[in-house]
Amino acid sequence: MKFCVTQKLWPTGMEIIESQAECFVADNDNLNNFTDQMKGVDALVIRVCKVDAEAIAKCPDLKVIGRPGAGYDSIDEPAATAAGIPIVLAPGVNSRSVAEHTLAMMFAMSKNLLEGHNGTAAGEFYKTRNLGKIFLMEDKMVGILGLGAVGKQVAKLCQGIGMKTCGFDPFLTREQVEALGCVYYDDYEKMLPECDFVSLHMPLVESTVNMISKKQLQSMKRSAYLVNCARGGIVNEQDLIEALNNEVIAGAAVDVFAHEPPAAADPLFTAKNLIASPHCAALSDETMTQTAAKCMEGCVAVIRGEKWPLVANKAVYDHPRWKNRTPEQEG
Repeated sequence: MKFCVTQKLWPTGMEIIESQAECFVADNDNLNNFTDQMKGVDALVIRVCKVDAEAIAKCPDLKVIGRPGAGYDSIDEPAATAAGIPIVLAPGVNSRSVAEHTLAMMFAMSKNLLEGHNGTAAGEFYKTRNLGKIFLMEDKMVGILGLGAVGKQVAKLCQGIGMKTCGFDPFLTREQVEALGCVYYDDYEKMLPECDFVSLHMPLVESTVNMISKKQLQSMKRSAYLVNCARGGIVNEQDLIEALNNEVIAGAAVDVFAHEPPAAADPLFTAKNLIASPHCAALSDETMTQTAAKCMEGCVAVIRGEKWPLVANKAVYDHPRWKNRTPEQEG
């Protein structure tokens, strides 16, 4: 077996690969920079780089694409499926880590931690101390867009500190949302004006691109805060910049960006009352240990001919490469 890994994985994942396969670590997020090393590889494992149809076509021996996480919007799923290549994920493993990061961002904004640090370090102790921007999170309403594995954890954590929760998820019924302790909304735009915090936990698909734009931001309370630990493209960043600078909303915290990595000169970083982190919400040591192991186990299984269940493109198993495989061949 031959693996190509764009960035080195957590030790557990690398141990699984190196104990069974030849492995090239590119340490590069552009596949065009190491096309020679891609020849003859069985598995391509990515962290942040894009895998398009052209890249897939250049790897005739490729059997599996691994993405140690839950999101896969950087991979051309139709092209992979058409080629009979499963996209192996590790869904659900990172939900607690992302949920905790989300709550940490809410705490940081409610306690004005970033401005408090900067002001104190600049010698403006009393001025910063008396800004009057700190408030309690208890009894505040958080609106959760997307009540999947992460959204459910966010609801649980927020309720645990006395916050109220409401939710929107097009795939859940009223009964399912209310069973999570959330007020049910069948239209997220009706939910936004009721929230003190809005937290995004949707995948980036065609229907969620620019889901939060000028109209939605203007409908929120001027005292409200937006948290995005999902995908950058869900929020129109230019509209968010304008909303923050014009005090349409009170603040925002983002762990994800429309283009990653963002440039140091990105206008988003000039916006008022913004906290940013480098797409690290899922990168707790515990989570990455489990995620890397689960994803690599799946990649090895696929190379051996097994129909691994944790794939993004389940229709791939209808491909001629897989369709006629017998149970014995599946191992």
